[in-house]
Formats: sequence, structure tokens, C-alpha cells
Amino acid sequence: MPTMGALHEGHIALIKKCVRENELTVCSIFVNPTQFNDSEDLAKYPKPIEEDIKMLTQAGCSVLFLPSIEEMYPKNEAPTKYNLGFLETILEGEYRNGHFQGVAQIIDKLLQVIKPHNLYLGQKDYQQCLVIKELIHQKKSDLKLHLVPTLREEDGLAMSSRNRRLTEAQRAISSLIYQCLISIQSKQTLQHFPIVQKECFDILSKKGLTTDYIEIADADTLEILKDYTPDRKMVALIAAKIGDTRLIDNVLL
Repeated sequence: MPTMGALHEGHIALIKKCVRENELTVCSIFVNPTQFNDSEDLAKYPKPIEEDIKMLTQAGCSVLFLPSIEEMYPKNEAPTKYNLGFLETILEGEYRNGHFQGVAQIIDKLLQVIKPHNLYLGQKDYQQCLVIKELIHQKKSDLKLHLVPTLREEDGLAMSSRNRRLTEAQRAISSLIYQCLISIQSKQTLQHFPIVQKECFDILSKKGLTTDYIEIADADTLEILKDYTPDRKMVALIAAKIGDTRLIDNVLL
């Protein structure tokens, strides 16, 4: 299970599932610099390593892989370029240039080091999951990918390491992202998506959130859909910023 640390109960749910289903559970903690396109965001990323180690130990994790930047990115090593297709040009790819190249780079390296049979990822980073799925396919690996549903706070906010950076007031408002996703989900037989999309943009804007995107897409390919398409498995996705913290979330429709 690859992580960037600052673990929360969502991570621990993944660890516990891994422990139940495998003889050996390995968790990596590595704040990967190549997937940050904002140096300030990288510098602010929380790193409570002692707290993380305690949580992993209590959850039954067998091994913690805690490499240095020098271990993962040796000097003079040329970066690998991955063919991720349109997946790296839309949604998060559009707003975070080079992000998914960095994700593919570190996951490829971690898989080469650890050589796992099973890989556990949280659904919150839905597009990232599809990028990693494509990477595994291109590597012709028999690795089995497990996508685990997002764990949420009582008000619906998706658990995330970035939540630590929210003020109390920001934290209360942030739950509106999930409320908008539920609205998108519940209105798919009642209204056309562009109407619901505008409603959600307006709701978030009025509360001070800057919204990058509110979209629905094919859940398997992430092809952006202009309207609800009942004969396809769909996913609704939102990215919004409150203060200097950017949050993403999604629900399957």
C-alpha cells in the first residue's frame, strides 16, 4: 500500500484489509516530489512520521518502507516517460501539469522494489487509480489492484491528509463538496447534468470555494460526459480549493 504519510483512518482501513487478505503487508511512506507541481504545496505537506509508525504498528502492518529521495531518485538518473494517453490531460491532469507522470514514476519504482501480489488504493483519488491501473496493464503485470471505497467523516467529507490544513471554519464548509456529489447522484433521473452542475458551482462559490471542475465521466475510461448516460457506469468528480488547500472527491453514480 503506497502512501505519502500523514495517515488517517482511511489509510488504516486499507491496511487492515490488506492484513486480512495477505500473509505480509507492506506500507510505503514517501512524499514524492515529482508529483507536486507546486513547491509550496510540497513544503506544506504534513510529515508526522512517529504518529504514522504508531498507527501502522497498531493496525498490524508487517513492513514500513521509508525511503529517502536519494534512494528513489538517484542522481543522474534520467526520468522515465510514460504513455498515459488522455488520462493525464483531463481533470487533475489539466490542473496539475506533470502530476501523473510523477505518480507513474514513483509507483513503477515502488512496485519494482517491493514486488507485491496485491496493491491497495483508496477510491478518493479516482483518476490516480485509473492511471495506476493503466501502468500495471502496460507493464503486463499479474499484480491485482484493489480499489477500496472512500472513508468519510460523519458529515461526509472524504478523509484526506490535506484536511489537517483546514481551519475550523474551512473544515465545516468543506463538507459541501460531498453534498454536491450526492446532489449530482440523486438528480440523475430528474434533471440534465448541466443544470445540476451549475447549481453545485453556485453553492460552492457562495461559500468561498474556488472550483476547478465539477464533472461526470465514464467510470471505466474517465471519458467526460456532457449529460447523464444511464447505460454507462458513471462517476461524478469535484475539485475545489478553500483557502490554500485543494480538495478532491468523487462518487460512483
